[in-house]
Amino acid sequence: MSIDPQTPALGRIGVWRHAYGLTPEFVQSVERLGYGTLWLGGSPPADLAIAEAVLDATTTLTVATGITNIWVSPAAEVAESFHRLEARHPGRFLLGVGVGHPEASADVYAKPYQAVVTYLDELDAAGVPAGRRVLAALGPRMLRLAADRAAGAHPYLTTPEHTREARELLGPAPLLAPEHKVVLDTDPVAARAVGRPPVDNPYLHLRNYVANLTRLGFTAGELADGGSDRVIDALVAHGDATAIAARLTEHLDAGANHVAVQVLPVDRDELPALAALAESLALRG
Repeated sequence: MSIDPQTPALGRIGVWRHAYGLTPEFVQSVERLGYGTLWLGGSPPADLAIAEAVLDATTTLTVATGITNIWVSPAAEVAESFHRLEARHPGRFLLGVGVGHPEASADVYAKPYQAVVTYLDELDAAGVPAGRRVLAALGPRMLRLAADRAAGAHPYLTTPEHTREARELLGPAPLLAPEHKVVLDTDPVAARAVGRPPVDNPYLHLRNYVANLTRLGFTAGELADGGSDRVIDALVAHGDATAIAARLTEHLDAGANHVAVQVLPVDRDELPALAALAESLALRG
């Protein structure tokens, strides 16, 4: 696979985390543990100030948005912010953009595919290279657009089976960087109790995610009432660090270039789990 040479190096494994509440100590620890990229979730605003703060606090870590929401972050402002970051930290920022989901943007959400095309046209006009952006993409149409108009795709809430199908649609060259949730707990009942709430609320009530999971073969019954154990086990890797590392590696074996790890629960210190996973994945080796 040959990724666009303009695209920052992401490393094999990165960390996906909500953009808000980050500290210099946390992001420096992520870098020190050997993770290649920090993905900023929660639709960080167009000024990209949070990304800039992370870049300022680190030296080699790639920073990516996962994702900047096109409905609330005007392309012109995002492009201006991109160029500011590029001037300060050349080659270390990757712009992830996407439409979010209709339930969160009901007042403006219309013709999302064409809206992304228009947004990418505006980024082109403002000088943001295709190789420096990725698209949030789940379905075939958006995945093909990611291959044509961006460095590749950043799918969220997916499985290695989706990764395999996405690679077939993208072709061999584009970047494929899925997110995967993890719970470091060897008790499957306890791990599912942690993993189920953030999967159920909101994702099992959002039609784009439900449609994608249905495409992957999950039934309506399995997706109801918080999701069956099979659904939760597919979307949230759990066990010891070795077992979770093996699950993440399934994405790489299926064609991913990079996997973004989201540690659950989000209200606890993620660093112990990230340290254990870094060791099992030999990130500093």
